[in-house]
Amino acid sequence: MRLAAAPFLLTLCLSPLAHAATLSVCTEASPEGFDVVQYNSLTTTNASADVLMNSLVNYDAKAAKLVPGLAQSWSVSPDGLVYEFKLHPGVKFHTTPYFTPTRELNADDVRFSFERMLDPANPWHKVAQSGFPHAQSLQLPELIKKIETPDPLTVRFTLSHPDSTFLPALSMGFASIYSAEYADKLLKAGTPELMNSQPIGTGPFVFSRYQKDAVVRYKANPDYFAGKPGLDALIFAITPDANVRLQKLRRNECQIALSPKPLDVDAALKDATLAVAQTPAFMTAFVALNTQHPPLDKPEVRQAINLAFDKDTYLKAVFENSAQAANGIYPSNTWSYAKDLPGYAHDPQKAKELLAKAGLKDGFKTTIWTRPTSSVLNPNPSLGAQLLQADLAKIGIQADIRVIEWGELIRRAKAGEHDLLFMGWAGDNGDPDNFLTPQFSCAAVKSGTNFARYCDKTLDTLISQGKTISDQDKRSALYQKAQAEIQQQALWLPLAHPTAYALTRKDVQGYQVSPFGRQDFSTVSVKP
Repeated sequence: MRLAAAPFLLTLCLSPLAHAATLSVCTEASPEGFDVVQYNSLTTTNASADVLMNSLVNYDAKAAKLVPGLAQSWSVSPDGLVYEFKLHPGVKFHTTPYFTPTRELNADDVRFSFERMLDPANPWHKVAQSGFPHAQSLQLPELIKKIETPDPLTVRFTLSHPDSTFLPALSMGFASIYSAEYADKLLKAGTPELMNSQPIGTGPFVFSRYQKDAVVRYKANPDYFAGKPGLDALIFAITPDANVRLQKLRRNECQIALSPKPLDVDAALKDATLAVAQTPAFMTAFVALNTQHPPLDKPEVRQAINLAFDKDTYLKAVFENSAQAANGIYPSNTWSYAKDLPGYAHDPQKAKELLAKAGLKDGFKTTIWTRPTSSVLNPNPSLGAQLLQADLAKIGIQADIRVIEWGELIRRAKAGEHDLLFMGWAGDNGDPDNFLTPQFSCAAVKSGTNFARYCDKTLDTLISQGKTISDQDKRSALYQKAQAEIQQQALWLPLAHPTAYALTRKDVQGYQVSPFGRQDFSTVSVKP
C-alpha cells in the first residue's frame, strides 16, 4: 500500500502549493499518535495538542503569565485547594466524516478528559496502552481529590493539598480537553483505539488524514471559538533530513521548516526569499545516565562520564556555537537557577581516577542511544554520539552506538532499556518544576519520563515540598538544593541550551517561535 501511494505523494510535495491559504510545514519526525495524553514527546504534542486541541488555560511566553484558554476565567480558594473554571460558551467540537457533534463543549468534557487519566475504574483508563506519562509523573491521581460540574459551564477541581504547579500544568498539551460525546460513541462501537488515529478537538485545525512517515493533513476549523485561522489548510510534511527541509523550503514546497541545522540558519540569512525566526529556548539537551544499569548505578562512574566529555568541542561541532553550554538542568534565565554549581570541567585523568575508585580501572562496556534525525535539541545526532564514544574510549569505556527511530527510542527509553541516552527536555509552562517532577521524581520513574531512572527520598522530598509552597523565594531555595543534588549525583551529562530556530518563506506572516517548542499556526497567514 505504501509503495502504491508514493508516486502521488512525490508529485504533491514537489510542486509549489496552488492555494495561497495552504501552509506546508516541514517537520522532522512522525508523531507517535494523536491521543496526546499517552505521550510525552514534543513532536506528538505539535501534531496533536497544538493544532487540534485546546486546554483550559494557555501560557503566554512573551508576557510570562497564564492566560485564558477554554476557560474564560478562573478563581482559587484562599487555602489553595479549590480551583473553579468558567468555560467559554459556544465552543464547538470538530465535525468530521467520522463524527458529528450534537452539542457544544461543556463541563462534562473537562471532567471526562481528566477522569480518564485519574480513575483506574474509568473504562477509558485502560485504553491508553502507553499509560498517562505526564499525569502520572505529576502525580495528578493523588493530587486531584474530586472534580465537580455545578453547571454546564463550570468545573471545580478540589485538591488534596496545595500545589503551586497545578495551574501551570493545565496549560500543557496532555491537559487538552476531549469530547466526552465522541468518547462514548467510540466505546459503544467497541473502537476506542480510534481516539489515537481519528482525533476530535476544539482547536484551530481539524484532522483530515495521516500517512505515517510522510504527511499529516489538516483543514481550518471554520467554527474555531477564537476566530477562524488565516489558513484554509495545514500540512505537516514529515522530512527527517534537515538538508532536505531547507531544499523544500527554497523550492516553496514548504513555507516553514522546523529544527534547522546551524549552517542552514546561516544559509537562510543570506537568501532573499527566506527569513529566520528565533528565540532563546527553555530547553536543555543532555545525555541521561540510567542509574538502574550497573555500573551506572555508581555515582563515581556517572561523574567520570561527565568529566570525560569534551563539551566545548561538542558545542562547536554539533551546535556550531549556536547554543549555550549547559552546566545543569536549567537555562540560566530560569528563576531558581543555581548559578554557583561547580560543574564538571573536562578532566580525563580525574575521570580515570574515579573509575579506579569504583573498581573499574580497566573500564567497562556500555551503549549510547541516539535518534537518526536532527532536532532543535540534537542538530547532529550521529556526530554527537561519535564524539561521546571517542571521549569515553580515552578513559577505558567501550561504548557501542545504537541509532533508533524516534518513536521506538522514546518507547524503549521510557521502559528503561537504555544505558546512555541522548535526549532533550523542553519546559512548556514556565515553571521550574516542569523539569524537576517529570525528570527526577520517583513517580516519573514509574511513568517513564525520568530517563535517569533515579528515585531518591531526599531529592523527591525537595521536589514535592517545592510544589506545596507559593512563595517563589522559598521554592527557589528548595529547587537550588535539588539542582545541587542532581549535579552531585551526575544523573545527567548536561550538554546545551539551544536557540530555537525556524526557517520561513518571506511571505509567511504571523509565525513566532516558542521557547517551549510549541507550535501555533492559528494566527499565521501566507501572502498570495
